[in-house]
Amino acid sequence: MKAVSGKSFARLLEKRGWELARVNGSHYIYIKTGRLERISIPVHKNKSLKIGLQRSLMRIADIGEQEL
Repeated sequence: MKAVSGKSFARLLEKRGWELARVNGSHYIYIKTGRLERISIPVHKNKSLKIGLQRSLMRIADIGEQEL
């Protein structure tokens, strides 16, 4: 699996219709109308997300590996 940074994952979410609801410190909180889930992405410069966290966020947002 390709490791991505928090910034690039946030851009990918925005392209897929997720909206930035708020920023709490270094965590960006995204919501999408019609969905109950919230996605919290840690944005620490260009540091890559941990693989387990990335997989979990991808599962919630219905993003496949080929879209990274």
